[in-house]
Amino acid sequence: MKRYERDKEFMEHVGHLIDHPRFQRLDGIVQHQHSTRMEHSINVAYTSFRIARKLGWDSKSTARGGLLHDFFYYDWRVTKFNKGHAWVHPRIAVRNARKLVDLNKREEDIILKHMWGATIAPPRYKESYIVTMVDKYWAVREAARPLRRPLRKAYIKSIRYSRKILYSNH
Repeated sequence: MKRYERDKEFMEHVGHLIDHPRFQRLDGIVQHQHSTRMEHSINVAYTSFRIARKLGWDSKSTARGGLLHDFFYYDWRVTKFNKGHAWVHPRIAVRNARKLVDLNKREEDIILKHMWGATIAPPRYKESYIVTMVDKYWAVREAARPLRRPLRKAYIKSIRYSRKILYSNH
């Protein structure tokens, strides 16, 4: 069982959405080279939820908005739009999310504004900023996944070498 699945409060807010067949379709779509869109969405939702909960902010809306922020089915690397993916996909995600659940204003803002930085309109709610930043964090982390093992090995090797030099001089 994964960590987010053991978090009862998180699962009360979004478990039914994660289990929905329309959301489950995201599991077959690559997101950031080394993750599925479903995996990415859950990562963003759970990390954002935990931050909002710790700060005493609206953790339910943060979890739901974070989960549904990339709720679209096309491959953004090959589909071209006149206004660009960063502008188009949040609107598609809101439309798809409304088919599953009634969104409050905060959840809608989280989904629509999560690409702030690549788009002009800033978020209206503090919870939207959480999801915006966490989304970028997970995008980088997921894209860099294959680099983590070689970098860790190189780091461990350098620590061992440093210790060898340090202790050989004494």
